[in-house]
Amino acid sequence: MEWKLDDSRPIWIQLQEQLTRMILTGRFRAGERLPSVRDLASEAGVNPNTMQRALAGLDAEGLTVTNRTAGRTVTEDDSVLDGMRAKLAHELIRQFYEAAEQLGYTREQALELLKRSGS
Repeated sequence: MEWKLDDSRPIWIQLQEQLTRMILTGRFRAGERLPSVRDLASEAGVNPNTMQRALAGLDAEGLTVTNRTAGRTVTEDDSVLDGMRAKLAHELIRQFYEAAEQLGYTREQALELLKRSGS
């Protein structure tokens, strides 16, 4: 797994975002057990405490479930997964409109560009 980290934002937030995308894209499937904190931290080249903080964020969002004996697994609650997909999609749309507006397009013009690019 390839981790992309930079110094522009807190590392644990970047890890949480990347883990979220891994879950939503099927890298880690619903109900699947995640690797241990130490294994993930080693793979990402970060301190285990930093990885634990990122994973705690996934727990808080409901994307993962921690079980003392079984470890941490990806939620099987489709409504949580669908809700997070929608949240990320809305953020991408917001970023698109913002970038288009910086180029001088109105929202309507940006939407028209988007519609034409899909064909």
